[in-house]
Amino acid sequence: MRQKRAAIYTLGCRLNHAESSLIAERLADAGYVLVSSGEAADVCIINTCTVTSEADAKSRKMIRAFVRRRPEAFVAVVGCYAELAAEAIAGIPGVDLVLGTQDKLDVLEYIGESKNPTPIVVRREIDTGGFTIPLCGARSPARSQVQLGNERASSSVPTRRLGHRANLKIQDGCNQWCSYCVVPAARGPARSRDFDNAIAEAESLAERGTKEIVLTGVNVGAYSSDGRTLLDVIDGLNELAGIRRIRLSSIELLAVPDGLIERMVHPLHALVPFLHLPLQSGSNQILNRMGRGYAAETFREFVRSSVQKAPDLCVGVDVLVGFPGESQADFDDTCRILQESPIAYAHVFKYSDRKGTAAAGMEDKLDPTTLHRRSECARRISQEKRRTFHERYLGKYVEVLVEEKDKGCWWGYTGNYIRVAACSNVSLENSIRDVMIATDCGEYVEGQFAEAGLSKDEVHGND
Repeated sequence: MRQKRAAIYTLGCRLNHAESSLIAERLADAGYVLVSSGEAADVCIINTCTVTSEADAKSRKMIRAFVRRRPEAFVAVVGCYAELAAEAIAGIPGVDLVLGTQDKLDVLEYIGESKNPTPIVVRREIDTGGFTIPLCGARSPARSQVQLGNERASSSVPTRRLGHRANLKIQDGCNQWCSYCVVPAARGPARSRDFDNAIAEAESLAERGTKEIVLTGVNVGAYSSDGRTLLDVIDGLNELAGIRRIRLSSIELLAVPDGLIERMVHPLHALVPFLHLPLQSGSNQILNRMGRGYAAETFREFVRSSVQKAPDLCVGVDVLVGFPGESQADFDDTCRILQESPIAYAHVFKYSDRKGTAAAGMEDKLDPTTLHRRSECARRISQEKRRTFHERYLGKYVEVLVEEKDKGCWWGYTGNYIRVAACSNVSLENSIRDVMIATDCGEYVEGQFAEAGLSKDEVHGND
């Protein structure tokens, strides 16, 4: 009897990717063969995003595209867009199942043997308390991790291979209700994962070859479980054999705990010097209308002092341009803080109305031309900042976690999140190697592996 085949498509944040990885493991445990987007599949699960109107559009496009390619497949749509627009998704011909936030990880329980005559829609009230995530299968080193593909793409396909970097979900939901954001509606209130349950999954990942853990959540800094905080999770991971790097996904400025930067610079701690902070605007007026709860000067000073403590720290930011009422002077304030602060890059988003948010009812909306012009301006600043950050390392050796080979080169990331390409005929996958940076190529750098030098793995006898 032929094994059933399943494909997973993921849009949006690292948290979505972490959840898709968990879904993929459950499918694999149930006997499904996980396939790529170009292959035939009996089941397709689309994990959606709704952070912007563009994300909604991408989700709809992905659903329709798969249905056209595989009209006979069972199609399940889950995630944030499914939580907020379940009826609209159910109206797309070919969709069999729509699951909201509460049930997305249990999608396997709802998958049928054949197409449904009418879509099944499940949207239960989102839990408000702490949570655990059942671990799949026995925690055996022989089981290889289901690793999602390139997270930079809008969709990811799981494959059965050893992990390099793995996202670990420790938190969900948000209580902030910023005036432009639908995440609290889509994800529910802030809640945290049981500490021991999170550490157990990380230990399982380490046993299966994962060297870097990325802590994910809507607001990881809000983690709190039985008196344990984010720092306790970080220190717990630091004790696990095999975990060589710990990385935070996006964290809110006001949730950054004291002692975080000190761990990044400690020679015996695995926490890497990387922070991604949602700035959103450099204008105090706009920050106030957004409900962000801090001033631009506070943000600027935190970044300055953090980089002073940790010179190799990579600080990335999110910027939302074109918020209602944003004047040219407000936008200039944003550009100024991007240019003058020691940040390495910015993810730039154009404001779009989100139904049910306070900002959707505000006046003074900006026209599309202004939105486009300002977002392009902010992206150009980001490109220049990234180039400047890369140039600091030209001619220097850096440690790279080698992840994959493509077009003759090995690719990976430094601890402070510089993407590196270097060529070698030797198999180097999932090892940490010394690379001398030679050329800045914009979004990445090119370098050469140390000719005779020992990598960190060789020094520690892990090769």
